[in-house]
Amino acid sequence: MQKQHGLLRILTFTWLSKSTIVEIISMLFIILFLYTGLSKLIDYYEFKDQLIDNPILKPFASIVVWALPLTEFIVCVLLIIPRWRLKGLYASMALMIAFTIYVAGVLSFYKELPCSCGGIISLLSWKQHLVFNSAFILLAFAGVKLERQLRRSAKAALTQQIQ
Repeated sequence: MQKQHGLLRILTFTWLSKSTIVEIISMLFIILFLYTGLSKLIDYYEFKDQLIDNPILKPFASIVVWALPLTEFIVCVLLIIPRWRLKGLYASMALMIAFTIYVAGVLSFYKELPCSCGGIISLLSWKQHLVFNSAFILLAFAGVKLERQLRRSAKAALTQQIQ
């Protein structure tokens, strides 16, 4: 097989190892969840008011106001610790899918609701949220797939050493 050179190699990211790509994806999620979690806590009362004003989340507002930032922080810890990274990537994907379902519900029924995402992300339109979330779902999926491949390779190498 012929090696890729130049621009094609750069555009296809073949110069990055699988583990480096997983690290980058994990770091993007850590930045996202730390940023949004901290933004929600810093603007706690605004976040709480937005949840109370939201017909979808109002019944759960007193729980969501603490549970969501805490969940985002827990996922960050999972992503930081290599042994737990696969669980963190699965949790990231689950969170992003849940957020996307919520955004789709808002777009379908309540187009005028304020965003309670936190920070600069709350400036996105609901349609932009869908695109943003979809991109992060794809990143999480890629991260899960690559991390599983890395674990299989490591397990196969260990098995080979034992034999």
